[in-house]
Amino acid sequence: SIDFVSDVVCPWCALGATALEQAIKNVAGEVSVKLTYKPFELNPDMPAEGEDAVQHMIRKYGRSAEEVTARNQMVIARGQAIGFRFDLEKRSHFYNTFDAHRLLYWALQEGRQIELKKVLFAAYFTDGQNPSDRQTLVRLAANAGLNSARALEVLASEVFAKEVLELEKFYRQRGITSVPAMILDGRQLVSGAQSIEDYEKILRHMAQAPAQA
Repeated sequence: SIDFVSDVVCPWCALGATALEQAIKNVAGEVSVKLTYKPFELNPDMPAEGEDAVQHMIRKYGRSAEEVTARNQMVIARGQAIGFRFDLEKRSHFYNTFDAHRLLYWALQEGRQIELKKVLFAAYFTDGQNPSDRQTLVRLAANAGLNSARALEVLASEVFAKEVLELEKFYRQRGITSVPAMILDGRQLVSGAQSIEDYEKILRHMAQAPAQA
């Protein structure tokens, strides 16, 4: 059982999720894995219009524009190595992701959460779309095999807001302050984006470890 705590505007989360899902496929004959994505907002106070991506990184992390560029190039290269394409010129802004997390919570109940997560990552990092825009989210939900009318109903209401906030609080109280963070069987924490090979080793190790009473 894996709880993968992440945000849809976090590049390291996109890298980690892509590598993890490939690792799960690679060990499919050996290890049975139940993957669930859990919410984490990097910028819960982000306004609807978002913030310029470069300026956001400079302001929040104290990096220079050159450091932001170098870090982006590293992310792009890591993505290419595992088959995820970043177009960070199109990804012009950081946005609020609360509605996206509400939609992901609903998608879990519909059995399409992993599909929606992939669609959200690609829409934001590859196509530069706005994951806080509700019409965009409805369209992306449909692309993930979900009912667009029901997606619109979810987004137009406050449904699942309490549940998402409670989950975010739960993980913060347990010391998770950065993502991605992966919790295996509710007892082992793996922080940061790992390689496909490292995820495979972790999954095999957990499968062989005796369950705690």
